[in-house]
Amino acid sequence: MSFNPIILIPSYNSGVRLRPTVEAALDSGYPVLVVVDGSTDGSDRELTQIEATAAKRLTVVRLPRNSGKGAAVLAGARKAAAAGFSHLLTMDSDGQHPADRIPAFMESAHTHPQDLIMGKPIFGPDVPPARLKGRKLTIWWTDLETHFCGLGDTLFGMRVYPLHPLLAVMEQTPFARGFDFDPEVAVRMAWLGCRPRQVEAPVRYFKVTEGGISHFNYIRDNIKLTLLHFRLVPEWLLLRQWRLRRSIRKWRAS
Repeated sequence: MSFNPIILIPSYNSGVRLRPTVEAALDSGYPVLVVVDGSTDGSDRELTQIEATAAKRLTVVRLPRNSGKGAAVLAGARKAAAAGFSHLLTMDSDGQHPADRIPAFMESAHTHPQDLIMGKPIFGPDVPPARLKGRKLTIWWTDLETHFCGLGDTLFGMRVYPLHPLLAVMEQTPFARGFDFDPEVAVRMAWLGCRPRQVEAPVRYFKVTEGGISHFNYIRDNIKLTLLHFRLVPEWLLLRQWRLRRSIRKWRAS
């Protein structure tokens, strides 16, 4: 498999953190695609100046309305595939994901081009305790749904996808278009036979005074995550587990 990666940054009302996040991604030397998911705060206007000076290394796609992170990633993945890219490194627009770890992610993806490169978050004291505790339940469920094959933290969105398998799993489901995107697509990639590999990445949570923004809604999004597992568990039990078992045996033998 050839290796021609691009960085994808989905953005919705990202405020002042968007520009430095994009500039840091560009500093890695890889092309960057920003999908503005119906933003209304004007944060994407700052990207116009960068587009003019980035020597065609930055592409900005603007969606007419907010449709969710998964929908933004899907739109970006389709554009990247049409342009001939092979892999997609996704990172959030709020500065939480460390751009200085991009080379390590890309090196792992280059070495293992058919695999799913998962970020392993290293949390500091700035992480909200409720977020840290709540994610453990989702991780347990996605581990169960993939026979504990090594997905790790499925709510952490900094990863590298082989592009065509990503598009294949997105076509398997009409869901995974909102907050449920990160865990569902990771599970489906494992079901498809993409071996997960971990790359450590420190996480930073910015304060409001530093431009930190969160669109996470504890009630709405936890309900979405609960419904996600009501969908995935029966599909895993009835349709996916036997192929996954064969894949895991193959991974362990290699």
